[in-house]
Amino acid sequence: MIEKLFESLMWKSRLFILLAVVFGLIGSVILFIVASVDIYEVLTYTFNVYVNALHPKDFHEVIVSKIIGAVDLYLIAIVMLIFAFGIYELFISKIEAAENKEVGNNILAISSLDQLKDKIAKVIIMVLVVGFFQRVLHMKYTTALEMLYFALSIMVIAIGLFFLGKVGKK
Repeated sequence: MIEKLFESLMWKSRLFILLAVVFGLIGSVILFIVASVDIYEVLTYTFNVYVNALHPKDFHEVIVSKIIGAVDLYLIAIVMLIFAFGIYELFISKIEAAENKEVGNNILAISSLDQLKDKIAKVIIMVLVVGFFQRVLHMKYTTALEMLYFALSIMVIAIGLFFLGKVGKK
């Protein structure tokens, strides 16, 4: 009897996962809002530049950098969503609303922690790639060797993404 009570208590303790699910969703919503506000600020800045004929020297660099930063936030928000959906499905219950939907089946096809980890890892890699390119925008190249390093780094990222795509198709 004590064993059944303990096992029942242990099984119900999985509901603590709901804290991670709820706060993961909240974090995701916050990131979506912040990224959207960033895009809105780029829109108003761009509108102001063109309406007032300002055209600062670094205009393109500024808007591209801010948009890439917003994309980075969107990707992190997606990581949070995948995490929340995945742990909910693994520990609590299947999400019935997504069961019969083609999109839901593709996104939420998570049957183990390893699959969840793989999905999150792929999005995190994309976050890192976007972050890399955001930082590259602000670099100043003074020598041919620096340009060569830049070209090599892009080549390494491209090769890595190629192999990541190959692994994902297996």
